[in-house]
Amino acid sequence: MEPIKSTEAFKKITRGSDPVIVKFYADWCPDCKVMNMFIGDIIKDYPQYKWYEINSDEFRSIADENQVMGIPSLLVFQNGEKKAHLHSANAKTPEQVREFLDSVAL
Repeated sequence: MEPIKSTEAFKKITRGSDPVIVKFYADWCPDCKVMNMFIGDIIKDYPQYKWYEINSDEFRSIADENQVMGIPSLLVFQNGEKKAHLHSANAKTPEQVREFLDSVAL
């Protein structure tokens, strides 16, 4: 997963015509650490997406603009639009993440 280090990079990445997934996280978040343990296998199984991550504490305005109320959250973007959002409460297991990704119709 490639880190997003600036607001400009976030805008450029999410405006592309190919769908991308951005994981919102924070260093202190225990659920984020759990997701990190299983997300690698999921990334391999969903190569149609380019995967990124952004620290929601460092980029609070981006998190707020995208209604990220809990972390970790996975958001799918394409052509500058948020197409799907997996909220933290539903992102605790690999099965929940896979169900979400399988339901995203792009």
